[in-house]
Amino acid sequence: MKLWPSLVPYEYGFRVILFTYCLIIVSGYRMGNPIRTAMDRLYSIAIGAIIAVLVNVLICPIWAGEQLHRELVNNFNSLADSLEECVNKYLSDDGSEHPEFSKTVMDNFPDEPAFRKCRATLNSSAKFDSLANSAKWEPPHGRFKHFFYPWAEYVKVGNVLRHCAYEVMALHGCVHSEIQAPYNLRCAFKSEILDAANQAAELLHNLGKDLNNMKWSLQTSQLKHVHVSTEHLQHSVDLHSYLFTASQEDNSNKPELKLSRVVSFNRKDFKKQSSEPESNAAEKTTPPLPVPMHESYHEMMKRQQRRLHSWPSREVDDFEDDENVVSDLIPRMHALESTTALSLVTFTSLLIEFVARLDHLVEAVEKLAKMARFKQQTEN
Repeated sequence: MKLWPSLVPYEYGFRVILFTYCLIIVSGYRMGNPIRTAMDRLYSIAIGAIIAVLVNVLICPIWAGEQLHRELVNNFNSLADSLEECVNKYLSDDGSEHPEFSKTVMDNFPDEPAFRKCRATLNSSAKFDSLANSAKWEPPHGRFKHFFYPWAEYVKVGNVLRHCAYEVMALHGCVHSEIQAPYNLRCAFKSEILDAANQAAELLHNLGKDLNNMKWSLQTSQLKHVHVSTEHLQHSVDLHSYLFTASQEDNSNKPELKLSRVVSFNRKDFKKQSSEPESNAAEKTTPPLPVPMHESYHEMMKRQQRRLHSWPSREVDDFEDDENVVSDLIPRMHALESTTALSLVTFTSLLIEFVARLDHLVEAVEKLAKMARFKQQTEN
């Protein structure tokens, strides 16, 4: 029976039962009175159980249910703090102090305490399961006064909260990624991103506060504020979508000239292989391609601005100035240019996905409040 999956948590009890059975059988065989031995064993178990219950209830009370309740509230607050810390760091980082990749991977980020708490939230699944299994055996106590308290719903709320924490960890990865959007581009959407993040963090704090006080008020107005701020962010990204392709469009003239130069060169080789007179006629009729002698002051200043506020450290400019560039490398240079701006789109999409998961979190907390009989209070 102890090998059944549903009875695995009670394997220790099976071991005690087997040990008691063997003790009674052996002692009964040697002493000839197994009933007396069984009663002595029963008395000793009862005395030990009574002492353990009295110590844990009266002398040094340690309730698994209370600890589970407190851990869940702390996870709400830690996730909200981590979200605010991550967004503020992303918007305030101008790229002047970008750490090396190896340091980013191995570092524990001592200057980001909320991040470590969020990481602890992701690793709390086994702890929540253990506390919930222990809390089921506890009698009504403290604020948990009715029988059959829904401890399993605490685990479900923790699972939904952990799915929200995955998005915060993804946002943290964008903050410390190698490819970063230009600082001036991030400032263009700073107010919308801050508004959405602050509204989401405030909703998490309110949910944690209601859970801690065991009072429930429908967070409809707060949830609407979060949705409105997120919609403003989406509309702002849609309205200014041209900013994410501006760097690629501004530099589109030079690659076109180089591509046309390579294409004309390949066409001339092909004509040489086909027939010599046709190649001479083509060379006479084809006018030479205009080659820019110098770049304008505006292009030079724009290149310096990108070198200061963009990743990579503008090795792309060296490729652009090289006359012997290979044609198959040109699309790769464009990908590097556009990726720096699209990293901001990645950050905003992760933030929007986090807000979308908050809807499921509010539903889970509301279900817990109804099953645990939280006090209803009017919404401010």
